[in-house]
Amino acid sequence: MKKTSILLFLCFILMPMAQGIVLGPKAVEKWFQKVPHAKQKVTKFHFYFHDIASGKNPTAVQIAQSNMTAKSPTFFGFVAMIDDPLTVGPEPNSTLVGRAQGIYGAADQNESGLLMTLNFVFVTGKYNGSTLSVLGRNPAFHKYREMPIVGGSGIFRLAQGIATAKTYWINTTSGDAIVEYNVVVLHYDI
Repeated sequence: MKKTSILLFLCFILMPMAQGIVLGPKAVEKWFQKVPHAKQKVTKFHFYFHDIASGKNPTAVQIAQSNMTAKSPTFFGFVAMIDDPLTVGPEPNSTLVGRAQGIYGAADQNESGLLMTLNFVFVTGKYNGSTLSVLGRNPAFHKYREMPIVGGSGIFRLAQGIATAKTYWINTTSGDAIVEYNVVVLHYDI
């Protein structure tokens, strides 16, 4: 019981302080009062997204499919939940900078097009605990794909921007893939 109490204390009391930004309704209200006078800044990120569907520890798992998914050339109706590592380099053991957490689904009957709804959750440095939210179409076999950044949390409150994806490596048999991301985000410097 004592260990549980300590863990809860660390998670709910110290976590907001570790993120470098105060959380809670009053803190957000105070933050919003500063927005009209705040400058916007551009922040750029480059990282690799490791989508692993195979093996003992997959980071992408199927959670649903339609009656026609198995017959569809584009796997229309397939839905996966992800908790994919984001790393500095393409190697699986490269330095972790965050995680991509969310859902993607095959939403196109004519080509391989995914609906991506996920958060880039940063776990290191000054962005630790902050997120960027992605919601958009990912035509997976195009060379470059653009998806909008529609918001964020922590340092990235009210963020907007573009995430550009390019497949670095894919195994079409297992479904495993490594995707290079370049992200440009506009956010308030408060």
